Amino acid sequence: MIVLKVTAEAQSLVWNGDDLVDAVGGRRWGPDGVEQHASVIHGFPFDRSVVSPSGRYSVVYAERGTEALLLDGDRLVRELSRSYDYAEDFDYAVALGTLQDGREVLVHCPEEYNVLEIEDAESGERLTDGERHPRDVFHSRLEVSPDGTHLLSAGWFWHPYGIVEVFDLASALTDPAVLDGRGVLPSDPGIDAEVVSACWLDGDRMAVATGEQALDDEGIPVLGPGQLGVWSLSARRWIHCSRVDFCIGTLIARGDTVVSLYGHPRLIDVATGAVVAEWPTVEVPRRDGSYGATHIPTPVVALHPDGTRLAVAQPESIAIITLPERGEPQPLTQA
Repeated sequence: MIVLKVTAEAQSLVWNGDDLVDAVGGRRWGPDGVEQHASVIHGFPFDRSVVSPSGRYSVVYAERGTEALLLDGDRLVRELSRSYDYAEDFDYAVALGTLQDGREVLVHCPEEYNVLEIEDAESGERLTDGERHPRDVFHSRLEVSPDGTHLLSAGWFWHPYGIVEVFDLASALTDPAVLDGRGVLPSDPGIDAEVVSACWLDGDRMAVATGEQALDDEGIPVLGPGQLGVWSLSARRWIHCSRVDFCIGTLIARGDTVVSLYGHPRLIDVATGAVVAEWPTVEVPRRDGSYGATHIPTPVVALHPDGTRLAVAQPESIAIITLPERGEPQPLTQA
């Protein structure tokens, strides 16, 4: 593990080649570890960022605020916003992705917390104009699938209670009201507990983590409390369900493993739920779900595109963890 010293805690991280960039703080660290300041700094109220798969576009935003900026490199494309309704209570819903036809798009909820919109990233053209009939769902933690076919939303509804939904993007561009329905998952996908996080593993599979709070449904749960599951869109079922004895927190996909971020990073095999490796000396916020806990921010991390390195923001440094090669046996706890 490599530790980079910083002048202030990084509020966003993304890999640009072998450089690390904090778009919010306007800083960059090269392979030599030297901190360099950029010509443009996007400070308060922004405290988080997301980047497009191509690396061209990024959004800096206030995680529990209403303001955001869409950037093309350092160039401001346009200002963004979301509804004030409960904005301080849940994470800003925004994602950048690439559709199957190559268009780079922005997905967010610019007017109402329960109305998803898809826009062309560069022009701002809204691709989802049409009559809408939204349900009372708070969309959050949006993620476009790697193949550009589906949109994941790990949001919540009013109990509060965390849920996961998946929408077909091609259908949504033809009929925007598709984004107001329940998506492509079955009406009863066999989730008998609150969803705390989810992420795409590839174009067909998504990983879903549940907490201990369970719904009061009858029957045997397929994905119960405190489990990690893998859902296949093509098979329309859970292909793996594993019980874990720790809080999973935020998930980041890495092939057939996921990085779990709660207290400290863990690398988990999605088929078995087994911890492949963990780094208890690298602290991350103990954050579950997309709502509540305004004093506990989402961990600031960046997985290198080649899956070999994980950068984790620390109060006075950035820890760069070398992840084990896929299939490589590792000691459970690593320095």
